[in-house]
Amino acid sequence: MTSDKKYENPDRNLALELVRATEAAAIRAQPWIGKGDKNAADGAAVDAMRAFLGTVDFAGTIVIGEGEKDAAPMLFNGEQVGTGVGPSVDIAVDPIDGTSLTAAGRQNALSVLAAADRGTMLDASSVFYMNKIVTDADGIGVIDIERPIGDNIRALAKAKGKDVGELRIAVLDRPRHAQLIDDIRAAGAGTRLLLDGDVAGGINAARYGTRIDMCVGIGGSPEGVVTACAIKALGGFIQAKLAPKDDDERQKGIDAGLDVDAVLGADDLVRSDNTFFVATGVTDGGLVAGVKRLGPIIRTESVVLRSRSGTIRRIEADHLAEKWL
Repeated sequence: MTSDKKYENPDRNLALELVRATEAAAIRAQPWIGKGDKNAADGAAVDAMRAFLGTVDFAGTIVIGEGEKDAAPMLFNGEQVGTGVGPSVDIAVDPIDGTSLTAAGRQNALSVLAAADRGTMLDASSVFYMNKIVTDADGIGVIDIERPIGDNIRALAKAKGKDVGELRIAVLDRPRHAQLIDDIRAAGAGTRLLLDGDVAGGINAARYGTRIDMCVGIGGSPEGVVTACAIKALGGFIQAKLAPKDDDERQKGIDAGLDVDAVLGADDLVRSDNTFFVATGVTDGGLVAGVKRLGPIIRTESVVLRSRSGTIRRIEADHLAEKWL
């Protein structure tokens, strides 16, 4: 590996290269929207993302993928991607965050990719679920994941100068969250129930100008790390705790060197201050618009976040459909 300074860390040009991979995944998934076959949609997105990542000048290692090597054709944990020339980078991928949404033709499905300096992303693959709470910067020094949700809602409302009744709390609509949803409503706040895709929910909670003030609940551990990459660019707040489903998984986490009882902040989930988050819409949602076929073109909308510069860029691209036949 060269010691040239320009190769030591991922730079801003990398973000514009990575967005090509999420665009490709979203475009290839588009024909499967509403067709009821989530595996076909995911497979098409994976193949497209892998192909485009192979053209990028970097030495990428999939730290958070879709499974182990024997689960091919998924992008597996430990897979090497890129040309091998350039910065060494941890990569987290979710070719479709919301496969069920895509299959059903529902909103908020995304193609997602995050990157950070090599060796800085938390490998929580031994514990599948993670409890998370995300807000914008108003939650810093105010929210504590170990406090009751009602206390956190009231504290956030005070910090924002709002009535509790004005707050909207995003939660994955799952049986495990029945009590949490009741507690949110008992506190006087409203809920925004998510069918799938808590990455988008967390990002919208951290962005200013959205109708989501907080995103809470138990979702995937990989999604927590991916969300943290975005939160660092947005200047928002995230806390998390691993949520082992049983004693066996808890022990697996301990054996892997994880503190399963610790409260994890953004710096625990990803230690780098040079993170990238890229997402392209598969279906329409509050973060980005979905893929659209418009006569001879295919239009995509993406969002690109980088923590070092603190920038959020939106990229609308028109692709000649004939190039994708």
